[in-house]
Amino acid sequence: MQRYFINNNKSELTSNIQITGDDVHHISRVLRMTQGNKIVCCTKDGYEALCEIAEITSDQVNCFILEWMTVNRELPVSISIASGLPKGDKLEWIIQKGTELGASSFIPFNAARSIVKIEDKKVQKKLERWQKIAKEASEQSYRNKVPDVSEPLQFNRLLEISNNYDVKIVAYEETAKQGESKNLAKSLSALEEGGSLIAVFGPEGGLTEKEVASLEEIGFVTCSFGPRILRTETAPLYLLSAVSYYFELSR
Repeated sequence: MQRYFINNNKSELTSNIQITGDDVHHISRVLRMTQGNKIVCCTKDGYEALCEIAEITSDQVNCFILEWMTVNRELPVSISIASGLPKGDKLEWIIQKGTELGASSFIPFNAARSIVKIEDKKVQKKLERWQKIAKEASEQSYRNKVPDVSEPLQFNRLLEISNNYDVKIVAYEETAKQGESKNLAKSLSALEEGGSLIAVFGPEGGLTEKEVASLEEIGFVTCSFGPRILRTETAPLYLLSAVSYYFELSR
């Protein structure tokens, strides 16, 4: 059944839901739905409602709430992916596939070795595209929530917001080259259900020694993801898969 995300919390709703924006065109023009068709609406705080379309106008779809459903498809922990801005469309790939794998948020940042520099006047357009990718991937993968995608941060700002997390790790290829293999498992074992983890990944050229040292100073643990060196767009997906296995499939 088709799913749509709305900008309301469950507590703000009674018996009706209004859908606006691009989803109106998708419902009326793409899927050609009409009065009486059923859809699933997902609230900002992760609840799902089975709804029946009552009316479709040019700018709004009005729905009756038939019942609230209790299926939860979110990871039992909150995972934020902080990616040093990579080249091309790699960040879009990370957001799309990372959303499918359960990431809670994506934090692009300007790393020392980031070749891409987004002009200030283009930031909003980029952000809107990234958020649209996250929303569509959430619909496709039956997520309860759409992950947050922030505008690109400076490295110092990334350090500041990292204090809000329970567990902090950084993917560092030099650690992998030295044969380290235990830190990821230790970090996940220290993370309780309902807790939060931030994982930092460098761009194509990796993080500098100075950046890694700055992260370690505030409690980040350097981790390898096996003996192979992964690309910047592959490593976050490896982590999310490992988290899913650890918290959802191995228990």
